[in-house]
Amino acid sequence: MGERVSDATEAHQHTSDAASSPSNYARRWLVLSIIAITQLMIVLDATIVNIALPQAQADLQISDGARTWVVTAYALAFGALLLLGGRISDYWGRKRSFVVGMAGFAIASAIGGLAQAPWQLFLARGGQGVFAALLAPAALAILTVTFTDPKERSTAFGVFGAIAGGGAAVGLLLGGVLTEYANWRWCLLVNVPVVAVAIIAALLVVKESKAHGDTRYDLPGAILVALGLGSLVYGFTKAEDGWGQASTVSFIVAGVVLLIVFGFVESRSANPLLPLRILFHRDRGPAFFGSAVAGTVLVGATLFLTFYFQIVLEMSPVISGVASLPITGGILITAGVASALAPRIGPKPLMTVGPIISVIGLVLLTQIGVDTSYWSHVLPGLVLLGLGLGLLIIPQQNVALIGVPDHDAGAASALINASLQIGGALGAAVFTTVYASGKSSYLEDNPARSMFNAFSAEVSGYTNVFALAAIFVALVTPVVFFLVRAKKDDLPTDAAVPVG
Repeated sequence: MGERVSDATEAHQHTSDAASSPSNYARRWLVLSIIAITQLMIVLDATIVNIALPQAQADLQISDGARTWVVTAYALAFGALLLLGGRISDYWGRKRSFVVGMAGFAIASAIGGLAQAPWQLFLARGGQGVFAALLAPAALAILTVTFTDPKERSTAFGVFGAIAGGGAAVGLLLGGVLTEYANWRWCLLVNVPVVAVAIIAALLVVKESKAHGDTRYDLPGAILVALGLGSLVYGFTKAEDGWGQASTVSFIVAGVVLLIVFGFVESRSANPLLPLRILFHRDRGPAFFGSAVAGTVLVGATLFLTFYFQIVLEMSPVISGVASLPITGGILITAGVASALAPRIGPKPLMTVGPIISVIGLVLLTQIGVDTSYWSHVLPGLVLLGLGLGLLIIPQQNVALIGVPDHDAGAASALINASLQIGGALGAAVFTTVYASGKSSYLEDNPARSMFNAFSAEVSGYTNVFALAAIFVALVTPVVFFLVRAKKDDLPTDAAVPVG
């Protein structure tokens, strides 16, 4: 399970003698530097390939239906295994998990950077997600056991949170620079030297720590949730061939059944991967739902903006990266506003209004065309989308921890991050099918062969994606309005910290 910024975290409760030794504390700011670099790498890889994807698709001859697996494989593996990764890091050893996670991440990055076939790139991205699920909670736990002074811990996690929030923007810019001036492969290969330096530094500086007590793993739960989500995502991608196809229905039904069985197993497990009492709560449930919806937009829907910028508007990778920044900028602006307002007015007003603002932004994006201006049609939509998401994301991280017992705090913190990634994976799968359907329908109605017509078909697919994303986001407002009862005095004094 992932960790929460709190004195009551499981990691803090079970700090080993090595972790709290004077030598480790004396090097705490160097430890923070190592963890910060690692966190930046994890966050970068969620967005850095977005800008590179059009070039990678052309180079490896990836079909339109399959290309989103470059993003989906990472988000799915990361989200599905994040809770287990946190357990492993606590019980196996945080330093050991950190080093192994980094090494595995580097190997997967190298395989992806050298890929000669689509399946190799998909496999590598999935591998990155697997090792990120081990690496991210280990990094957060190391900070928790290293910084024992409340004031210094607040500073350390402020740095960590800033990187988590701003890393996406850096990824978009770096992805554009590497793709345009080097090659798309360097968006993955760049991780190798970074990891090499971080591993050497970690081996020399970081001390080992473990949690004690009951250290059993919920492997049946981990396998069931991974297979269930994987089957569900694959079923949605197969829906491109038709929702009534036997393969589509079979995978979707199998995914639902496996997830139901997962819930049954968790309810009877003595040491569950996901304590169901965390999820099924009137306040916390809407927060996890909102996080999943935010993931569908951030990971799924915005991916198609990259295609629109580079394929239709013919922007260079660098300009495409810059053109995507207003979303991140909007999130950062209202994230600060939400952090200040939530303790004064409570989380509900922010979580209710935020989705409405984002919906307006997405509706504006449905009006894009082949020859429309970025400044008049795209920019306003991106800014509103980001502003709305910022008002939603920050309060829901607090709401997700309301009333959570100390021993469940880490699992709740990890779940808010896992739901974001899983929502992104499911969103990318569903949006790919919607994109393909919109494009196909346009070509059937407009059979003329021309470049303008081909671009118009692409845009038709993109606008269908943005329209469905708007519907998803719109659902958050009534869910929050009717279910969330939390007041400002109910909020925890410290928020969940994003791990990726």
